[in-house]
Amino acid sequence: MSSTTEHLRRRPPRPAAGRRRRTPVTWVKDGGLTTLAFAAPLIIVFAYFSWFPIVRAVVMSLQATNLVTDPVFVGLDNFRQVLTDPLLPTAVRNTAYFALLALVFGYPIPLFLAVLMSDLRRHRGLFTALAYLPVVIPPVVAVLLWRFFYDSSPDGVFNTILGWVHLGPFTWLDSPTTAMPSLVLEATWAAAGATVIIYLAALVSVPAELYDAADVDGASTWRKVWHVTVPQLRGVMLITLILQIIGTAQVFLEPYLFTRGGPDNATTTVLLMIYDYAFGNSLGGDYGAAAALSLMLAVFLALFSLLFFRLTRSWSDS
Repeated sequence: MSSTTEHLRRRPPRPAAGRRRRTPVTWVKDGGLTTLAFAAPLIIVFAYFSWFPIVRAVVMSLQATNLVTDPVFVGLDNFRQVLTDPLLPTAVRNTAYFALLALVFGYPIPLFLAVLMSDLRRHRGLFTALAYLPVVIPPVVAVLLWRFFYDSSPDGVFNTILGWVHLGPFTWLDSPTTAMPSLVLEATWAAAGATVIIYLAALVSVPAELYDAADVDGASTWRKVWHVTVPQLRGVMLITLILQIIGTAQVFLEPYLFTRGGPDNATTTVLLMIYDYAFGNSLGGDYGAAAALSLMLAVFLALFSLLFFRLTRSWSDS
């Protein structure tokens, strides 16, 4: 009796009724090859255009190459070159300054506009279209438009407006003090519309009963926003926050088109340094150093994102 019990105990469990063990043969019979045949082109294209450049960048970061002559393996020399570049602290500080200003001014404004537009009874579509309009304007056109606004002469658009209240004129893009805030202002204007649309879509999912209950309790508009809207949108707000941090850490277009990093490197960012490494020298770029700095930025953003999601996991799940 004891031997029979021991035998039953050691016997592997039977598969549940109606379920078959997954083997290569059953995978083929169930159409696995057909699925793989349909998915293979997508996997190959995705791997070639997404994963291969990453692998290529890792290899290039260990080489001295200008893509013309034969590459030479240099180990970690490119990383040492980048870390000892006297311009790197300035670029990191400018990028962090841009990200901070973009968060302070650019993060709350779309939420504020979305809450205002969600309360509109009429012409909500018109105001939504107006808020999204800057997003569809080509970035180069937007920069040319804002360069006209930032004309440092007394007859410039902003200087004329500020002159009505006896302020200015200001040398917007020509001063190390005002150059970066000027870039942030244009970037906020250009990108806020997309975030407004995201918040408006999220506000639709907020139960109207919560606002009705707040009205019964006599809550003011501010209390309804703080105690109803913000808690209901915190998941979306966390996603937009990390997306904005990642996007601002990779800012390139505005400093490149507005100031080329000037004046006095006041708007030189990390991505502008990468561009200068790769394309700044007409005799051949230092693609190894550019790849090394790109990898360092990517690793930093990946670790920062991981830390961000770990720290905010409980808040977003509650």
